[in-house]
Amino acid sequence: MSPRVLIADDESDIRALVEIAVRRAGAQVLDSLPDGTAALAAAGRDLPDLVVLDVGMPGLDGLQVCTALRADTRTADVPVLLLSAGASPADVERGLAAGADTYLLKPFRVSELADRIRELTGDPR
Repeated sequence: MSPRVLIADDESDIRALVEIAVRRAGAQVLDSLPDGTAALAAAGRDLPDLVVLDVGMPGLDGLQVCTALRADTRTADVPVLLLSAGASPADVERGLAAGADTYLLKPFRVSELADRIRELTGDPR
């Protein structure tokens, strides 16, 4: 069975690009949502194999969702990939401190995101 990926980004065009990368990585989109609150609820209902979060979203942002996922024993070990336009070393450090496994800057190449998805879901292709 292919890995299932939960996506949360408030920009529909970015969600569409992430969905393409997920499929290129041989995974499937579990859910694709516009905000962190919905993503956190979805992860609690149906455990994903990977969560891809935008850092800057309304409601709960990606850092808050990542922190909450790490605090919940059900989702603590689910890999998290953060996406953000924030390019400073401090932004990356905050993302990793929140518990993210990796941090990818926007704009990203779909092929690069697909590679990261494969790495995080254990498919080394």
